[in-house]
Amino acid sequence: MDSSSPQAAPEPRKGMPSPRLNREDFEARYRSRFHDPAFDGLKAEVDRIVAVAWDAYENQRKSPVTRKAGDGFADPDYDLAVDWIAANDMIQAAKARHADPEGPMRILLVNGSSRSEHSCPGEMSKSWRLTQIAQEVFDGQNGFETTVLDLSRLTSEFGREIHPCKACFSTAAALCHFPCSCYPNYSLGQVHDWMNDIYPMWVEAHGIFLVTPVNWYQVSSPMKLMMDRMVCCDGGNPDPSSTHGKDAREAKQIELDGWDYPRHLEGRQFSVVVHGDVEGAENVRRSLSDWLRFMKLQPAGPDAELDRYIGYWEPYATSHEALDKDTDIQAEVRIAAEQLARAVRARRDGKLVTTYEGLESPRQK
Repeated sequence: MDSSSPQAAPEPRKGMPSPRLNREDFEARYRSRFHDPAFDGLKAEVDRIVAVAWDAYENQRKSPVTRKAGDGFADPDYDLAVDWIAANDMIQAAKARHADPEGPMRILLVNGSSRSEHSCPGEMSKSWRLTQIAQEVFDGQNGFETTVLDLSRLTSEFGREIHPCKACFSTAAALCHFPCSCYPNYSLGQVHDWMNDIYPMWVEAHGIFLVTPVNWYQVSSPMKLMMDRMVCCDGGNPDPSSTHGKDAREAKQIELDGWDYPRHLEGRQFSVVVHGDVEGAENVRRSLSDWLRFMKLQPAGPDAELDRYIGYWEPYATSHEALDKDTDIQAEVRIAAEQLARAVRARRDGKLVTTYEGLESPRQK
């Protein structure tokens, strides 16, 4: 091909065959939702529900309710899922709140532990306690508004889910939509996706305060689910009509023609607190901080990124007593929160100097 001619999008590569279920297997899985004997008297109703669900699955009705994209989209006549439109409206409203110079300075506190007294019998998590310590710092100052994202709700609430990332970005940047358009997928029963509520929390925030335990040398499962699904926040395509949904060929061509890589969370400040009991705290803190920096968020200060051990090599049964006694880590969490508050206020007042604006790296994800 002549070097001056436009580069054509390559054919999508195919791998394993689609794991489609036959009707018998599908119905067996779907009926398992009604395993409770209380449903035995509703057999006729359940049969009708299963038949409708099978029809949606067989005909792959991922987004059964749509409306035209309308003005402002690349293809105004494209049928967009009403779920995506609602999620996008929430993000646009969050952007307006973030940009309002007269509005409060917004802090998002994320409790990354999957443990709570409402799920695993016993006590609240130490991550929750540290999150509350940080919240007290912000709530004690004028001009701040806090929101707590408690990821332990994934383990304690009915229907509360974050579905796994499907890695659309690895096919082409433009195929990964912001907000994510992979869910809900009604044909596969992948509904109740919490991320459509979580994206606006991050977008409206001026400061992010993350707290997570170390689970097997990594962040907790809920935290990692959220992180993976936030890939669309850094370079994701805000217009699904430009790729007519998930058309891989179109998305590849858009990327090859030159992708502008929009950074939807750029400029926010962050603090990170990681706590462990045996190993891994430093590496987890580094991975979280690196992830946030890559998205062009800024650390709030030299003491805003913290990794500590609570009850190091001591019994789990006394871990809360260990936290009670460790007044140093409590003080360090307050300092990390205070530095985040100062950084957010400095940016609001125009006193925070950023050195990267206008200096976009030639190497993108």
